[in-house]
Amino acid sequence: MITKKDIQEFDSPSLQNHKKKLTPLVDSLQSKGFDTQNLLKKIGDFQIAIPSWALGTGGTRFGRFPEGGEPRSLEEKIMDIGLLHKLNCSSDSVSLHIPWDIPSDLNALIELAGSQDIHFDAVNSNTFQDQEGDEYSYKFGSLSHTDLRNRDQAIEHNKQVIDYGIQLGSKALTVWLADGSCFPGQNNLREALERTIESLTEIYNSLPPDWKMLIEYKPYEPNFYSTVIQDWGTSHLIASKLGPKANCLVDLGHHLPNTNMEQIIATLMMEEKLGGFHFNDSKFGDDDLTAGSIKPYQLFLIFNELLDGLRNKPETKISWMIDASHNVKDPLEDLIQSVEAIKLAFTQALIIDNTALRNAQDSNDPVQAQEVLQEAFRTDIRPLLAESRRIKGGALNPIQAFRHFNIRNKLIKERGVTSTSSGL
Repeated sequence: MITKKDIQEFDSPSLQNHKKKLTPLVDSLQSKGFDTQNLLKKIGDFQIAIPSWALGTGGTRFGRFPEGGEPRSLEEKIMDIGLLHKLNCSSDSVSLHIPWDIPSDLNALIELAGSQDIHFDAVNSNTFQDQEGDEYSYKFGSLSHTDLRNRDQAIEHNKQVIDYGIQLGSKALTVWLADGSCFPGQNNLREALERTIESLTEIYNSLPPDWKMLIEYKPYEPNFYSTVIQDWGTSHLIASKLGPKANCLVDLGHHLPNTNMEQIIATLMMEEKLGGFHFNDSKFGDDDLTAGSIKPYQLFLIFNELLDGLRNKPETKISWMIDASHNVKDPLEDLIQSVEAIKLAFTQALIIDNTALRNAQDSNDPVQAQEVLQEAFRTDIRPLLAESRRIKGGALNPIQAFRHFNIRNKLIKERGVTSTSSGL
């Protein structure tokens, strides 16, 4: 739909103004001892996977208002992510959700993804819905179900997801369970957890040697009395029991209000059990809002802990992915905004004066510690992000480019107004 040449021609009138903003920022950062070329490389190298289900309009329990032009097939999802990646040069992978995204032709799909510079990130299993053709229902649980036949069906599904992932070149399986109870006494809480661990152990034993399992947690929804994997401690407990290939996955929306997520992240990094990260934002619960739209300072503080952990243990490999759903925004524009907000917080954390911060911490000076953090947070580093995109052939302003090229209307013309992109 668009080429690098199209983007360059669109950006051409804005280049002079871009350089006017970039030059003083570079001078300021260099005067503080930062190597801006190294910063640009780190920014460019930081890539965030796009979930296949975020390419369509989300919804609420009461209604869904689609934008139109949503991808009708897995191939069109890959094309949409390829389009995003052309604009922002920061979204080079897709996270598939099985069975919504079962490939009809694996070789053709791999070839298509390669043509878009896209590879396959973690694959996600789905036992929170009853699927067509399933013999047993997940209404009362999947990997924790009281009936062995239900558990076996869920285990076999996860193994099939691994098989698809192997063929696509993925290296991780994400497991999120809706299992739990809505009423006291509905489940034996201890036995439900025991059955879940037994089921996950069987799935874990099917992982290839170079794979990892990402265990997601959530305090509530769709069950409102208990969820089997309700918090990071339970996820860590399970991951520790399973083995070194099992890690915790942190979703920013999967915490009770006012939870100190920075501390959770610091602890999991210390224990070498943070394997994956789902970015979104939240006001009340699992709102799945655009990353950085509600609590940008918290996102910055989270990256401060992430980067500190990575400096301490640079061999740590984390899967970065957006996990958002929305009902009032264009899905592609929302993803552009989320990626930008994530990379903004990442870059702000890169320019923290860590020596000064450590000195303030060691001398018990909370005032100076705040000054150091907020100096980085309040620095407008957007020109650096734009320069990173320009170097790689992306747009200085991806949202403006998306609208200039009239992409949504072109997609509607091609795909219609009633197409859907996921199983929700």
